[in-house]
Parts: sequence; structure tokens; C-alpha cells
Amino acid sequence: MTDQTTLEQEIAAEQRHLDRVYARLAELRRSAAQAEKEGYRLARVGNFGALVERDAMVFHAAQRRYVLDAEHEGLVFGRLDLRTGQVLHVGRLGVRGENAETLVVDWRAPAAAAFYQATPAEPLGVVRRRTIQSSAEKVTRIEDDLLDPESAPAEMAVVGDGALLATLSRATGRGMRDIVATIQREQDEAIRSPGSGVTIVSGGPGTGKTAVALHRAAYLLYSDRSRYAGGGILVVGPSSVFVEYIASVLPSLGEETATLHSLGSLFPGMSATRTDPPEVAAVKGSLRMRKVLERAVRDAVPDGPDELRLLYRGELLRLERRELDGVRDRALSRGARRNEVRRVAFDAVLAALYAQARRLGVPRLPEQRAFEDEIIDGRSSASSSRRGGPGCTPRHVLGWLARPERLRRYAGGILSRAETALLVEAYRVLDAQGLTVADIALLDELDALLGKPVQRARAKRDPYQLAGGVRELSTFADRQRAARAAARERPEDYRDYAHVVVDESQDVSPMQWRMVGRRGRLASWTVVGDPAQTAWTGDPQELDRARDQALGRRRRHRFALTTNYRNSAEIFAVAAAEIRRLYPDLQLPTAVRSTGVEPVALTVAADGLPAATVQAVDALLTEVEGTVGVITPVPRRDEVAGWLDGHGGSRLQVVTSLQAKGMEYDGVVLIAPSEIRADPGSGVRTLYVALSRATQRLTTIDPTP
Repeated sequence: MTDQTTLEQEIAAEQRHLDRVYARLAELRRSAAQAEKEGYRLARVGNFGALVERDAMVFHAAQRRYVLDAEHEGLVFGRLDLRTGQVLHVGRLGVRGENAETLVVDWRAPAAAAFYQATPAEPLGVVRRRTIQSSAEKVTRIEDDLLDPESAPAEMAVVGDGALLATLSRATGRGMRDIVATIQREQDEAIRSPGSGVTIVSGGPGTGKTAVALHRAAYLLYSDRSRYAGGGILVVGPSSVFVEYIASVLPSLGEETATLHSLGSLFPGMSATRTDPPEVAAVKGSLRMRKVLERAVRDAVPDGPDELRLLYRGELLRLERRELDGVRDRALSRGARRNEVRRVAFDAVLAALYAQARRLGVPRLPEQRAFEDEIIDGRSSASSSRRGGPGCTPRHVLGWLARPERLRRYAGGILSRAETALLVEAYRVLDAQGLTVADIALLDELDALLGKPVQRARAKRDPYQLAGGVRELSTFADRQRAARAAARERPEDYRDYAHVVVDESQDVSPMQWRMVGRRGRLASWTVVGDPAQTAWTGDPQELDRARDQALGRRRRHRFALTTNYRNSAEIFAVAAAEIRRLYPDLQLPTAVRSTGVEPVALTVAADGLPAATVQAVDALLTEVEGTVGVITPVPRRDEVAGWLDGHGGSRLQVVTSLQAKGMEYDGVVLIAPSEIRADPGSGVRTLYVALSRATQRLTTIDPTP
């Protein structure tokens, strides 16, 4: 144990340094504000050079002031005492003193690498590594690792039980902001792997896969900003709950340019959180669904007219359904996409009508072009179709699957009768219950199959041009700001990302890999996951093919994480026993800390489950300082949330066993684990995930049959 006086002295020493850092930060902020003010004063000087100088001063001063404000909270989180006698403080932002001395080293800089990579076996010149916790501008706690005792001066104090274990033992809060100070060497090697190719990170629960993925995104932005900020970084997570959970991480690392999406929100304008039963998700996620959708996009619009009638100069022109279908089939020949040939098909219909008018001997029949113009004149809908029109939308075509007779026809010879029956039942409630997460990938596939309507090119408007062709006066800073804004304002369906991060990749279906792959054709990739946690119950070989197609032939860099930092040894022993049911010889990560608190397993009568749940949750809320997660079987989520209404406030979250993927809580109450296990597809694997979400306390409650 550390002497209390020593602890107070060390905290006071770190507080003095922190005070100096924040004082310097205040000076830099005042300096930036003054520079911005001086820049505007130059506007009174009437020469061009002064205006350019003003623009540069104002832009750089405002940018610097923004960075200083954004990184104010928790600025310094680490310290390295080196064998050379040098002391380096590590933080979210690099800060130099008035004499250019280093006050804080940016965590992404090479000089800070030892903070993550040094171990007692390889100290890398580090004698003592210290983590610093603070609230606002006050140091609240410090923890030390003595990595090289032989080089430690006699007067060097060592505080705490070890930085990593102490960090993980404390409450985590709703976000992951402070996890930057817990990354160890095996994680850091993956974070700093080459920017090109595909970095594949595997590891069991609690090994820090998500931390690696997000810190890698921040590191790439730091190391090659022009490439990755210009092209953009896409981070894809398994659920909206997970994306909300990680949303604060990249901003806390000084990066706000990455785009975060769940698999249910990748298609523009659509969002889904509802999940299908595993057997239905396996059918919707199969690559065979592409063939089903190919048939759908080539089919006639439901409830369309059986014939086209047109009275022209006293003669009835008529095209029957067979002729209309022939026009569509010819337009779609040789792989043409439906929306891209709408104009061609419309012109073919007009040509067929004109040919019929000639056969019927319509009096005073004009030339074909005049005939076509006469037909569509004044008809806004026809005119729109002639120009290309809005075309069929993916959501429209997906709705055709809700018609059992159509779905059976599309699926014939592709899906089995049992699989088709599953889809028929699933899509029967499409209009009432809305899309599922698996449907979003089908919409994206339909979008690719339908193509975009051909539109006439529009001249680009000069943002600085006024009426009469006169260009307004603009500064260099204005133009630079406009260019940056245009770069940030990417299209809603942007697909040219420079880097794609896929978290919980073991749950990405083949069709979802196709969706993500379309956004990463030009990208390098970071893919993290754990096959033992997969909820995918479909063909594993099909999954491998789809993933490899999305990743292409890029070089692979593989990393395995072997240490479970999240769970106590007592909690992970329960989770490990569960997954051993399926994989007796699976190499599992090692849980490195023990709390001495065993998980609690309760069995109650079914009618006593609500009261037992409330009692267990209230108990955990008093036992842990941070968050409590209540994990339920998917069908029970809303019911359990109702029992707990008014309990826990923001500290409590009720999620399904699928939504729990990637999450962590200080305490977990797991409802009806036997019901989760009973799923014949992925039940044991899903339960393994749910059991490994807690860092400190775990309570399971099973109702008796």
C-alpha cells in the first residue's frame, strides 16, 4: 500500500504541472484571440498583400483556438519517467511552453509510443509509467507501473497497484473516453500497423478490439491527415446502441472527421433497429438473395395496367400487356439496369404506338418526333418519364416481396420451400413493423441493381457569382473555408472512403459485406472481431467469400489480442464455461485481474421474475459506481424495461442479447440465460457474449419452467 502522505505529495506534484499546462493553454488561447483580432485590424490597410495576410492570420488563429477549446477536458493523462532522467507528460494535445520546452506530448506522436508499448520485459527506456486521472483541471488520482526497478532512483515514489488494472477496476461511465490510457503493447502494435492493406484484429471478450479500431482511426488521421480526412474514415458497428456508446471516443482523441454508422443505418435515408430471428436473418443475409432481387427488379410493377390505351385523332391505339412486357425485357437485355433505361423504354413505347398508328392509317399522321411530342405535350408524368423520371426506388421494390405470390415466384429454384416460407412470414409484417437491420443490406443491393435515373447535367453554380455575371468580392479565407466545407459536405450516399473500420465483424452477413464493400472500394481497412461470438447461422464458406470479395486482394496484417482486460477472472470463468460447450479446445483470452467477488446465479419462479429483477438491479446500483446493464432475450426487452421504469436514470441501460455486442458495463443483470441458450442456431455464442459484458459484478436470473 502507498503511504497516504506520499500519495498526496505525488498528486500535488502532478497538479502543479497541470496548473502550468492550463496556464499556458490560457496564454495560447488569448494569443490566438489576439491574433484573430489583429488580423481583422489589417482589413483597414488597403493593399492586397495585407488582405491575404489577414485571411491567413484569422484562419490559423481561429483554428488553433478551436483545438485548444476542444481538448481542454482531461488534457493530460500520462507521464513517462525515462532512464535518461527526462520526464514526458502524455496527453490529447501537444503543448509547448513559452521557451519552446515540451509540456505535453501528443499521444499519437512517436515520442509517446512507449507509454503504450513498454512492458516490464521490454521497458523501452521507461523506468516509471504513470496514468493521471483528472476532473476538469484537478488531478483526482494517479497510478504507477514500475517497469525498470534497477534503474529507479532511490527517491522515486511508486503509487498504486498498477495503472492498467486500477483503470479497469474503476467505473467506466457511459462512454470510453479514458480508455486511451489503458492501451497496452499488443493493442498498440495493431493501432500503428501500416495504413495500407487490411489490418485484421482478432480477440476474445474484453481484449480491447473496439479500442484498437477507434484509436487506429485516430492514429491514421494523425499520421496522414490529407489522405484520411480528405477521403474520410467510415466506422461501422453492429447496432445503434453500440454506435451511440462509441460516439464520444474519436472526438475525445481530437478527431471529429470520421463517420459512424450501424449496419442498420448505412443506406441513405433509411434506418432500422429491429432484428430478425436468426433463421430469417440467415436467409436475408445469404448471397442467394441477390438472385431473388435480380428477378424482382426485372418484374412488372404490381397493379400496373394490363394494357395501354390512347385515343389519337379518332383512332384507339392500344398496347397489350404482352407488348409492354416485351418492351421492358428488351430494354433490360444484356444486364442493363432498370432506372438507367427508363427513357429508352419510354421511347420504345412511343415508337410502338407510332408504328401502330401507321398500320391503322391515322389521317394526317406527322413525323415520328412530332407525334411523340404531341403525345407527351401537357402530360407532366409522361414528360417526367421522358426525361428519366424518379425511377423505381429500392424501398418500392422491396415492398413487392410482401406479396407472397411474387416472393414465391422470385425465390423459386433459389431458396428452399422452408426458407421461402420464412421470408413470406417475415415480410407479411413489413408495412406494420417496418424494416429490419438485414433489410438495409437488401435495399443497398436493390439500389445497385436498379441503377440511378439518367438526369440531364446541370451547370454548376459559382458560389461567388451574383446576378448579371458579376463576381462578389471574397477573401482567400472565404474561399478556403468554402472548399473545406464542400469537402466535409459529402453526398448522403458517399462511397469513396479512404479507410473503413468494421467492428464486431463476425456478425456481418454476406449481403452486409457487399453493402460495406461498396463504400470501401478505394479504401484500406481495419476489421476486428471474434469468431466465437458470431450470431451468424448461415453458410460459413459463403460468409468467407463475401468478406474476401469486399476486402479484395489487399495485403493482410493480422494481430491477435490475448489478454482480457475487461472481466474479472471470476466473471470470465462463467463465460468461458459457456463457450466451452461448443468449442472445448478454443483458445480463450486470459483474464488478468481478480476481484474476489463471484457472480450471483438466481433461479426464481416465473411470476417472481419482475420483483427479483428490480431487487437485483437496485443492489448493483449501490454496489458499483458506474453503469449497470440489464441484458434480456430479444422478445423480453420491452417487458423488462417496463419493470425498471424509474430505476437508475442514465446509469441503467436495458438491451437485448444482440444489442449487447461490443458493450461493457460495471454491473450486469442477465435475464433468462437459459432462454438465450435455447436458440438452436447461435444461442450458446450469444449467451457467451452476454456473460462477458460486466467488469465488476454479474447477476443472472433464470425463471423456472
